[in-house]
Amino acid sequence: PYLPPVPFERIFYGDNEKDESNRSMEPVYGFKPFANFLKSWIPEGVTDEQYVEAQYDGAIAYMDACIQTLFAKLEAMGIEEETLIVITSDHGETLYEHDCFFDHHGLYDCTLVVPLIIKFPGRVPAGKRVSGVSLISDIMPTVLELLDIKTDTAFDGQSLTSLIQGEDAKRVSEFYITECTWMRKHGWRTPEWKLICALEPDFHFKPEVELYNLIQDPLENENVAEREPEVVAFLQKRMNDYIAKREQEVGRTNPIYTNLNWHGQGKTFTSSQEAYDSLHIGSIVSARSLQEKEKDDSAAKGKTKGKGKAKGKEKDKEKNKAKEEIAAAAESKDE
Repeated sequence: PYLPPVPFERIFYGDNEKDESNRSMEPVYGFKPFANFLKSWIPEGVTDEQYVEAQYDGAIAYMDACIQTLFAKLEAMGIEEETLIVITSDHGETLYEHDCFFDHHGLYDCTLVVPLIIKFPGRVPAGKRVSGVSLISDIMPTVLELLDIKTDTAFDGQSLTSLIQGEDAKRVSEFYITECTWMRKHGWRTPEWKLICALEPDFHFKPEVELYNLIQDPLENENVAEREPEVVAFLQKRMNDYIAKREQEVGRTNPIYTNLNWHGQGKTFTSSQEAYDSLHIGSIVSARSLQEKEKDDSAAKGKTKGKGKAKGKEKDKEKNKAKEEIAAAAESKDE
Protein backbone atom coordinates (compact mmCIF):
# COMPACT_ATOMS: atom_id res chain seq x y z
CA PRO A 1 0.00 0.00 0.00
CA TYR A 2 1.16 3.52 -0.83
CA LEU A 3 0.41 5.10 2.56
CA PRO A 4 3.12 7.66 3.39
CA PRO A 5 2.74 9.63 6.64
CA VAL A 6 2.00 13.36 6.92
CA PRO A 7 3.22 15.56 5.24
CA PHE A 8 4.47 13.25 2.51
CA GLU A 9 0.99 12.21 1.41
CA ARG A 10 0.33 15.63 -0.16
CA ILE A 11 3.67 17.08 -1.17
CA PHE A 12 3.30 15.82 -4.76
CA TYR A 13 -0.43 16.46 -5.14
CA GLY A 14 -2.50 19.63 -4.86
CA ASP A 15 -5.74 18.85 -6.71
CA ASN A 16 -9.06 17.34 -5.61
CA GLU A 17 -8.53 13.59 -5.54
CA LYS A 18 -12.30 13.01 -5.19
CA ASP A 19 -13.40 15.10 -8.18
CA GLU A 20 -16.46 13.29 -9.51
CA SER A 21 -15.75 14.43 -13.07
CA ASN A 22 -12.40 12.59 -13.05
CA ARG A 23 -12.84 9.01 -14.22
CA SER A 24 -9.21 7.91 -14.41
CA MET A 25 -9.62 5.41 -11.57
CA GLU A 26 -12.46 3.54 -13.25
CA PRO A 27 -10.13 1.08 -15.06
CA VAL A 28 -8.38 0.41 -11.73
CA TYR A 29 -11.57 -0.33 -9.83
CA GLY A 30 -12.82 -2.31 -12.81
CA PHE A 31 -9.85 -4.67 -12.87
CA LYS A 32 -11.47 -7.59 -11.04
CA PRO A 33 -8.34 -9.50 -9.89
CA PHE A 34 -6.96 -6.55 -7.88
CA ALA A 35 -9.99 -4.28 -7.39
CA ASN A 36 -10.94 -5.38 -3.87
CA PHE A 37 -7.38 -5.28 -2.60
CA LEU A 38 -6.72 -1.82 -4.04
CA LYS A 39 -9.96 -0.52 -2.55
CA SER A 40 -8.83 -1.81 0.85
CA TRP A 41 -6.07 0.81 1.10
CA ILE A 42 -6.85 3.54 -1.45
CA PRO A 43 -9.01 6.10 0.44
CA GLU A 44 -12.69 5.77 -0.34
CA GLY A 45 -13.96 8.11 -3.02
CA VAL A 46 -10.62 8.70 -4.80
CA THR A 47 -11.24 9.24 -8.52
CA ASP A 48 -7.86 10.59 -9.70
CA GLU A 49 -5.13 8.08 -10.49
CA GLN A 50 -2.53 10.83 -10.20
CA TYR A 51 -3.34 11.07 -6.50
CA VAL A 52 -2.38 7.41 -6.03
CA GLU A 53 0.81 7.93 -8.01
CA ALA A 54 1.59 10.91 -5.78
CA GLN A 55 1.24 8.64 -2.75
CA TYR A 56 3.91 6.37 -4.23
CA ASP A 57 6.17 9.37 -4.82
CA GLY A 58 5.49 10.51 -1.28
CA ALA A 59 6.44 7.10 0.08
CA ILE A 60 9.76 7.27 -1.80
CA ALA A 61 10.42 10.76 -0.41
CA TYR A 62 9.66 9.48 3.10
CA MET A 63 12.08 6.59 2.55
CA ASP A 64 14.75 9.07 1.43
CA ALA A 65 14.29 10.97 4.68
CA CYS A 66 14.60 7.75 6.68
CA ILE A 67 17.79 6.77 4.85
CA GLN A 68 19.24 10.18 5.73
CA THR A 69 18.84 9.32 9.42
CA LEU A 70 21.03 6.26 8.84
CA PHE A 71 23.72 8.43 7.26
CA ALA A 72 23.49 10.86 10.18
CA LYS A 73 23.84 8.01 12.68
CA LEU A 74 26.94 6.64 10.94
CA GLU A 75 28.46 10.12 11.00
CA ALA A 76 27.62 10.54 14.69
CA MET A 77 29.26 7.18 15.46
CA GLY A 78 32.38 8.27 13.61
CA ILE A 79 32.35 5.33 11.17
CA GLU A 80 31.03 6.99 8.01
CA GLU A 81 34.42 6.91 6.31
CA GLU A 82 34.88 3.16 6.82
CA THR A 83 31.32 2.00 6.03
CA LEU A 84 30.24 0.60 2.67
CA ILE A 85 26.61 1.41 1.88
CA VAL A 86 24.67 -0.17 -0.98
CA ILE A 87 21.16 1.02 -1.84
CA THR A 88 19.12 -0.97 -4.35
CA SER A 89 15.70 -2.55 -4.80
CA ASP A 90 14.20 -5.89 -5.75
CA HIS A 91 11.85 -4.39 -8.34
CA GLY A 92 10.36 -1.23 -9.74
CA GLU A 93 6.64 -0.54 -9.99
CA THR A 94 3.93 -0.26 -12.60
CA LEU A 95 1.71 2.61 -11.56
CA TYR A 96 -0.66 3.23 -14.47
CA GLU A 97 1.51 1.94 -17.32
CA HIS A 98 0.53 -1.01 -19.51
CA ASP A 99 -2.79 -1.44 -17.63
CA CYS A 100 -0.87 -3.09 -14.79
CA PHE A 101 -2.18 -0.90 -12.01
CA PHE A 102 -0.20 -0.17 -8.83
CA ASP A 103 1.77 -3.40 -8.61
CA HIS A 104 5.08 -4.83 -9.78
CA HIS A 105 4.28 -7.64 -12.16
CA GLY A 106 5.16 -7.60 -15.83
CA LEU A 107 8.51 -7.60 -17.60
CA TYR A 108 8.43 -3.96 -18.67
CA ASP A 109 11.33 -1.70 -17.76
CA CYS A 110 9.33 0.24 -15.18
CA THR A 111 9.45 -2.96 -13.12
CA LEU A 112 12.86 -4.27 -14.20
CA VAL A 113 14.95 -1.14 -13.73
CA VAL A 114 15.98 -0.33 -10.14
CA PRO A 115 18.51 2.04 -8.56
CA LEU A 116 21.98 0.89 -7.54
CA ILE A 117 23.86 3.39 -5.36
CA ILE A 118 27.21 2.55 -3.77
CA LYS A 119 28.81 4.84 -1.17
CA PHE A 120 32.27 4.05 0.18
CA PRO A 121 34.51 7.08 0.87
CA GLY A 122 38.00 6.66 -0.57
CA ARG A 123 37.12 3.53 -2.54
CA VAL A 124 34.18 4.67 -4.69
CA PRO A 125 34.28 8.12 -6.36
CA ALA A 126 31.56 10.40 -5.01
CA GLY A 127 28.94 11.79 -7.39
CA LYS A 128 29.95 9.56 -10.31
CA ARG A 129 27.30 7.96 -12.48
CA VAL A 130 28.17 4.89 -14.56
CA SER A 131 26.08 4.19 -17.65
CA GLY A 132 25.25 0.75 -18.88
CA VAL A 133 23.57 -2.29 -17.37
CA SER A 134 24.31 -4.12 -14.15
CA LEU A 135 22.46 -7.02 -12.58
CA ILE A 136 21.51 -7.78 -8.99
CA SER A 137 23.91 -10.74 -9.15
CA ASP A 138 26.79 -8.25 -9.57
CA ILE A 139 26.32 -6.81 -6.08
CA MET A 140 27.85 -9.66 -4.05
CA PRO A 141 31.18 -9.87 -5.94
CA THR A 142 31.36 -6.05 -5.94
CA VAL A 143 30.89 -5.85 -2.16
CA LEU A 144 33.52 -8.53 -1.54
CA GLU A 145 36.10 -6.83 -3.76
CA LEU A 146 35.49 -3.40 -2.23
CA LEU A 147 35.97 -4.89 1.24
CA ASP A 148 39.09 -6.84 0.14
CA ILE A 149 37.49 -10.16 1.07
CA LYS A 150 39.00 -13.04 -0.86
CA THR A 151 36.93 -16.03 -1.89
CA ASP A 152 37.15 -18.95 -4.29
CA THR A 153 33.39 -18.83 -4.91
CA ALA A 154 32.41 -18.62 -8.57
CA PHE A 155 29.64 -16.04 -8.83
CA ASP A 156 27.15 -15.70 -11.66
CA GLY A 157 27.60 -11.93 -11.48
CA GLN A 158 30.75 -9.85 -11.88
CA SER A 159 32.39 -7.19 -9.75
CA LEU A 160 31.57 -3.67 -10.91
CA THR A 161 34.70 -2.08 -9.46
CA SER A 162 36.44 -1.81 -12.84
CA LEU A 163 33.43 -0.02 -14.33
CA ILE A 164 33.28 2.27 -11.30
CA GLN A 165 36.95 3.20 -11.75
CA GLY A 166 36.46 3.85 -15.47
CA GLU A 167 38.59 0.91 -16.56
CA ASP A 168 37.89 -1.48 -19.41
CA ALA A 169 35.52 -4.17 -18.24
CA LYS A 170 33.10 -6.72 -19.58
CA ARG A 171 29.78 -5.01 -20.25
CA VAL A 172 26.39 -6.72 -19.99
CA SER A 173 24.75 -6.33 -23.37
CA GLU A 174 21.86 -8.82 -23.15
CA PHE A 175 20.19 -10.93 -20.51
CA TYR A 176 17.33 -13.30 -19.70
CA ILE A 177 14.21 -12.00 -17.92
CA THR A 178 11.48 -14.05 -16.23
CA GLU A 179 8.30 -13.70 -14.22
CA CYS A 180 6.33 -16.40 -12.46
CA THR A 181 4.12 -14.50 -10.03
CA TRP A 182 0.92 -13.09 -11.52
CA MET A 183 1.94 -14.10 -15.03
CA ARG A 184 4.23 -16.87 -16.36
CA LYS A 185 6.45 -15.21 -18.94
CA HIS A 186 10.05 -14.94 -19.98
CA GLY A 187 12.03 -12.94 -22.47
CA TRP A 188 15.28 -11.45 -23.66
CA ARG A 189 16.51 -7.86 -23.33
CA THR A 190 19.23 -6.16 -25.36
CA PRO A 191 20.15 -2.45 -25.48
CA GLU A 192 17.82 -2.07 -28.47
CA TRP A 193 15.14 -4.74 -28.10
CA LYS A 194 12.85 -6.30 -25.49
CA LEU A 195 11.22 -9.66 -26.27
CA ILE A 196 8.47 -11.00 -23.99
CA CYS A 197 6.97 -14.45 -24.52
CA ALA A 198 3.97 -15.73 -22.55
CA LEU A 199 4.06 -19.38 -21.46
CA GLU A 200 0.41 -19.14 -20.40
CA PRO A 201 -2.31 -16.62 -21.29
CA ASP A 202 -2.13 -13.69 -18.88
CA PHE A 203 -4.94 -11.91 -17.06
CA HIS A 204 -4.21 -8.60 -18.80
CA PHE A 205 -5.13 -10.07 -22.19
CA LYS A 206 -1.69 -9.24 -23.61
CA PRO A 207 -0.52 -10.96 -26.83
CA GLU A 208 1.52 -14.14 -26.60
CA VAL A 209 4.60 -12.41 -28.05
CA GLU A 210 5.60 -8.80 -27.44
CA LEU A 211 8.53 -6.97 -29.01
CA TYR A 212 9.57 -3.42 -28.22
CA ASN A 213 12.25 -1.22 -29.76
CA LEU A 214 13.76 0.34 -26.65
CA ILE A 215 15.57 3.04 -28.63
CA GLN A 216 12.55 4.34 -30.52
CA ASP A 217 9.97 3.37 -27.91
CA PRO A 218 11.61 3.44 -24.44
CA LEU A 219 8.23 3.36 -22.66
CA GLU A 220 7.35 0.11 -24.46
CA ASN A 221 3.99 1.25 -25.75
CA GLU A 222 4.15 -0.12 -29.32
CA ASN A 223 4.34 -3.88 -29.79
CA VAL A 224 6.11 -4.45 -33.14
CA ALA A 225 6.31 -8.26 -32.99
CA GLU A 226 4.15 -8.77 -36.07
CA ARG A 227 6.13 -6.19 -38.06
CA GLU A 228 9.54 -7.60 -37.06
CA PRO A 229 9.27 -11.43 -37.25
CA GLU A 230 12.98 -11.79 -38.02
CA VAL A 231 13.95 -9.87 -34.89
CA VAL A 232 11.55 -12.03 -32.84
CA ALA A 233 13.11 -15.22 -34.25
CA PHE A 234 16.65 -13.95 -33.62
CA LEU A 235 15.94 -12.99 -30.00
CA GLN A 236 14.07 -16.23 -29.33
CA LYS A 237 17.10 -18.17 -30.54
CA ARG A 238 19.42 -16.12 -28.31
CA MET A 239 17.11 -16.76 -25.36
CA ASN A 240 16.72 -20.49 -26.03
CA ASP A 241 20.47 -20.94 -26.53
CA TYR A 242 21.08 -19.25 -23.17
CA ILE A 243 18.46 -21.45 -21.45
CA ALA A 244 20.04 -24.60 -22.89
CA LYS A 245 23.48 -23.44 -21.74
CA ARG A 246 22.28 -22.75 -18.20
CA GLU A 247 20.36 -26.02 -17.98
CA GLN A 248 23.54 -27.88 -18.92
CA GLU A 249 25.61 -25.89 -16.40
CA VAL A 250 23.32 -26.52 -13.43
CA GLY A 251 21.93 -29.91 -14.43
CA ARG A 252 18.35 -28.74 -13.98
CA THR A 253 15.41 -27.93 -16.23
CA ASN A 254 14.59 -24.23 -16.38
CA PRO A 255 12.06 -23.78 -13.53
CA ILE A 256 9.95 -21.44 -15.65
CA TYR A 257 8.98 -24.63 -17.53
CA THR A 258 8.38 -26.86 -14.50
CA ASN A 259 6.62 -24.51 -12.06
CA LEU A 260 3.20 -25.21 -13.55
CA ASN A 261 1.23 -24.64 -10.36
CA TRP A 262 2.71 -21.18 -9.80
CA HIS A 263 -0.74 -19.72 -9.03
CA GLY A 264 -2.01 -22.51 -6.78
CA GLN A 265 -4.93 -23.22 -9.11
CA GLY A 266 -3.78 -26.71 -10.05
CA LYS A 267 -4.22 -26.05 -13.76
CA THR A 268 -2.65 -24.39 -16.77
CA PHE A 269 -4.61 -21.42 -18.05
CA THR A 270 -5.92 -21.88 -21.58
CA SER A 271 -7.23 -18.34 -22.06
CA SER A 272 -6.76 -14.86 -20.66
CA GLN A 273 -10.39 -14.85 -19.59
CA GLU A 274 -9.78 -17.97 -17.49
CA ALA A 275 -6.76 -16.31 -15.87
CA TYR A 276 -8.73 -13.12 -15.26
CA ASP A 277 -11.59 -15.00 -13.62
CA SER A 278 -9.27 -17.13 -11.46
CA LEU A 279 -6.67 -14.76 -9.99
CA HIS A 280 -7.60 -12.41 -7.16
CA ILE A 281 -5.98 -10.64 -4.22
CA GLY A 282 -8.39 -11.15 -1.35
CA SER A 283 -11.57 -9.31 -0.54
CA ILE A 284 -11.79 -5.79 0.80
CA VAL A 285 -13.26 -7.06 4.11
CA SER A 286 -10.60 -9.71 4.67
CA ALA A 287 -7.72 -7.45 3.63
CA ARG A 288 -8.86 -4.68 5.95
CA SER A 289 -9.46 -7.16 8.76
CA LEU A 290 -5.95 -8.54 8.49
CA GLN A 291 -4.43 -5.05 8.37
CA GLU A 292 -6.37 -3.96 11.46
CA LYS A 293 -5.34 -7.10 13.34
CA GLU A 294 -1.71 -6.37 12.60
CA LYS A 295 -2.12 -2.79 13.86
CA ASP A 296 -3.84 -4.03 17.00
CA ASP A 297 -1.10 -6.56 17.66
CA SER A 298 1.60 -3.95 17.24
CA ALA A 299 -0.10 -1.48 19.57
CA ALA A 300 -0.90 -4.13 22.13
CA LYS A 301 2.68 -5.26 22.55
CA GLY A 302 3.60 -2.16 24.53
CA LYS A 303 0.44 -2.23 26.66
CA THR A 304 0.08 -5.88 27.58
CA LYS A 305 3.68 -6.95 28.01
CA GLY A 306 4.04 -8.79 31.31
CA LYS A 307 0.30 -9.24 31.86
CA GLY A 308 0.25 -12.94 31.11
CA LYS A 309 0.07 -15.05 27.97
CA ALA A 310 -3.68 -15.57 27.76
CA LYS A 311 -4.46 -12.31 25.94
CA GLY A 312 -1.52 -12.80 23.59
CA LYS A 313 -2.73 -16.26 22.65
CA GLU A 314 -6.23 -14.92 22.08
CA LYS A 315 -4.90 -12.22 19.74
CA ASP A 316 -2.82 -14.83 17.90
CA LYS A 317 -5.99 -16.85 17.40
CA GLU A 318 -7.80 -13.78 16.06
CA LYS A 319 -4.92 -12.93 13.72
CA ASN A 320 -4.72 -16.52 12.44
CA LYS A 321 -8.48 -16.47 11.89
CA ALA A 322 -8.15 -13.26 9.86
CA LYS A 323 -5.38 -14.85 7.81
CA GLU A 324 -7.58 -17.89 7.18
CA GLU A 325 -10.38 -15.58 6.05
CA ILE A 326 -8.18 -13.76 3.56
CA ALA A 327 -6.77 -17.06 2.31
CA ALA A 328 -10.28 -18.41 1.79
CA ALA A 329 -11.38 -15.27 -0.03
CA ALA A 330 -8.32 -15.04 -2.25
CA GLU A 331 -8.60 -17.12 -5.38
CA SER A 332 -4.92 -16.63 -6.11
CA LYS A 333 -1.56 -18.34 -6.23
CA ASP A 334 0.13 -19.79 -3.14
CA GLU A 335 3.30 -17.75 -3.59
